[in-house]
Amino acid sequence: MLRFETAGESHGECLVATLTGLPAGVPVDLATVNRELWRRQQGFGRGGRMKIETDTAEIVTGVRHSQTIGAPIAVIVRNSDWKNWTEVLPVENQPDSEDKKKKLTRPRPGHADLAGCLKFNLPEARYILERASARETAARVAIGALAKQYLACFGIEVLSHVIQVGTARLERPATWDEIAELSLRDEILLGCVDPAAEIRMKAVVDEAYKTGDTVGGIFEVRAKGLPPGLGSHIAWDTRLDGQLAQAILSIQAVKGVIIGDADEAAWNWGSKVQDEISYDKSERAFHRGANKAGGLEGGITNGEELVVKGLLKPISTLRRPLGSVDLDTRDPSQAAYERSDVAVVPAAGVVGEAMVALVLARAMAEKFGGDSLTESRRNFDGYIQQIRDY
Repeated sequence: MLRFETAGESHGECLVATLTGLPAGVPVDLATVNRELWRRQQGFGRGGRMKIETDTAEIVTGVRHSQTIGAPIAVIVRNSDWKNWTEVLPVENQPDSEDKKKKLTRPRPGHADLAGCLKFNLPEARYILERASARETAARVAIGALAKQYLACFGIEVLSHVIQVGTARLERPATWDEIAELSLRDEILLGCVDPAAEIRMKAVVDEAYKTGDTVGGIFEVRAKGLPPGLGSHIAWDTRLDGQLAQAILSIQAVKGVIIGDADEAAWNWGSKVQDEISYDKSERAFHRGANKAGGLEGGITNGEELVVKGLLKPISTLRRPLGSVDLDTRDPSQAAYERSDVAVVPAAGVVGEAMVALVLARAMAEKFGGDSLTESRRNFDGYIQQIRDY
């Protein structure tokens, strides 16, 4: 079983991630991991924190001589901003530390601030903010990059692009080649494959800057090269679509998930929604039509491209704050403002890639097992031959 976990606070010393279950022998390229961390930091609309941090991963266990060794992997991503918070968030209580705390007593609507204070019986929201912050996703991207490198051993790729920011939308399908080219760019504006649509998206973000507001959008994650048969229909928690939905919804500010064309299928006729089946005798392979199902049927991959969309609400921290209540006095107040982003849809797409890659890596490890990559590949190749011989 492939398992992963993250730890760390937004302004603490570092973020930590652990990944257990990758077989021995998976090639690991640290530059590729750091490239993914760089991609997460890009995009028009990011806040001042991205000017402070230059995220890099330190792999401290589980990888030796650029290969996994079958042991748990631990990754550290250090916070450059920690130097400004050492007296605010010390591990041990310090003299006069109460005076140095940057308390957050005016919870932000839409954030975990108030709900977290009530849950953990805390007088103010500093500790809630620190862990609930999307800064945590840097750790997910680091281990997601390792999951991607594992999947690549089987010819599986995972990419993302932005299809909507606010009211500005990409009005045509994106090709895989366009999305792949997008991931290689050294400058990322809003992560859209169409320059004209991206200009319209930028105008929406510009308006948010002017008005002190924030803006959300929709990102799409795709995976190609998947074999049919990952996931299962036999129990509610083995369905891969449910696992993917949980993974995407776990990303901060994501409030909805669409698999394939589910948003259009809900109001359309069945005859217009289902993907008709064909068989290519030369390839000895089954195919679907327009892939409206997004690569999943009955909770199982069907061999087509996986398509998952994440619906991202606007960030909760506004420069023009909304109404709130002061936790000390219980009087009406304006919500707190701390340095924040205006738009994060491209970054959320990169995080979405990491989460999809981790779910798919777990599904691959469950199906094909293996303590070494050689064993896993042998099991995988045998299964692919079984499908061809079906």
